[in-house]
This record gives sequence, C-alpha cells and structure tokens, in this order.
Amino acid sequence: QVQLVESGGGLVQAGDALRLTCTASDVSLASYNMAWFRQAPGKSRVALARINPDGRMTTYMDSVKGRLTISRDNAKNEVYLQIDSLKPEDTAVYYCAASSTLTFTSSGSWGPGIQVTVSS
Repeated sequence: QVQLVESGGGLVQAGDALRLTCTASDVSLASYNMAWFRQAPGKSRVALARINPDGRMTTYMDSVKGRLTISRDNAKNEVYLQIDSLKPEDTAVYYCAASSTLTFTSSGSWGPGIQVTVSS
C-alpha cells in the first residue's frame, strides 16, 4: 500500500479558499488514480473528485462541481484539492486515496485525513 499524507487544512472563514495537498514519501504517485473524499461529523465518508494518472481526466461529484478542483503535479509527487467559496457545511475531515483502478475501497491506500473547519 501507498503511504499518503494530507496537508493544508485548518480553520478558515466562510468564503475563503483552501488548497489541500496529498503526497507520498515512499512511492511515486504518477501511475495511480487519485481521489479526494471527506467525512463530515456524524456522516459517512463521501467521494468528491477523482483524477487519472496523467491528470487529463477528472471526475467530480455533482454536489461539489464548480467549487472544487482536483489537480496533480507528478514531478512533485503531489495531488491537490482546491476548494473555493468555503461554506460551513464543508467542515469535515478530508482524505486522499490512491488506486491502481477506478475503484477506491476501504482496504486501499488512504491518508490519515486532515481537518478542515469553516466558521460562519
């Protein structure tokens, strides 16, 4: 499995923008499909966006289209999630995941998660 770690979270105000970063120190992410998920308090973890290995294909959940942008820089071994116009309902723990297929399972490669808290 790939050891992933997220960074860039924290406490922000509604309307702000935030960029989360996911990286791996032990392996190149260039051959993996990558995705971002989030889990709000008391709710299940949900998928937000997915990007293919070369970064040319992205998929977004309908609920977040227009405010979230997933991207990657394989030279830096990093994957990003840009969140614009943050809302209090964006408060959640955000996770990145890696998969050699288009499916991301709980038994796959996940980061430990990073908290994003949006104050109104």
